[in-house]
Amino acid sequence: MTERWLDQSFVDRDLRDVDLVEAELRGSQFEGCKFRGVSLTEATVTSCVFNACDFRGARLGSATFRDTALTVCQFGMTELFLTTFRECKLTGSTFADADLSQATIAGGDWSLVNLRGANLKKLDLRKVRFKEADLMGANLSDTDLRESDLTAANLLRARLTGADLRGARLDQIDLLELDLRGVQLDLEQAVYLAHCHGARIG
Repeated sequence: MTERWLDQSFVDRDLRDVDLVEAELRGSQFEGCKFRGVSLTEATVTSCVFNACDFRGARLGSATFRDTALTVCQFGMTELFLTTFRECKLTGSTFADADLSQATIAGGDWSLVNLRGANLKKLDLRKVRFKEADLMGANLSDTDLRESDLTAANLLRARLTGADLRGARLDQIDLLELDLRGVQLDLEQAVYLAHCHGARIG
């Protein structure tokens, strides 16, 4: 029987033995709960709050999270194939070395998220907020980052070939530290980069 959790509250619960395949979670709150190894395949999660929850090893394939907060959560070794995060808040969560290349990230706030070494290749990340996110060594090749907020993000050693940064906020980022070969910049960004290299414009 498919689980339906509506407007429920869970604190410090170990939910590892619960089958949440195709489950519907709506308006519920989870504080410090363990979802390690849990299958949420094809689950629909709407307007929920997960804080300090553990999703390591969980299977989130084809699950949809909409208008949901997943703050300070752990997603190590989590299956994220065709997972959708639509207008979600992920502040402070950890996706280090995660493969998100087949996921959908539509808007939302990914500030302070640990995405070190994560695979975000070819994703449409327009207008996503990555303020102070750790993207060190992440694969952002051919990624659409137009109008995203990368203020103070760590992009050291990130792979950016083919990325589209037009209109993105790059405040507090040292562009001289980045390999920008093949990256698309708008005119304002190109002028700023030239100034960083000591060029005089006009």
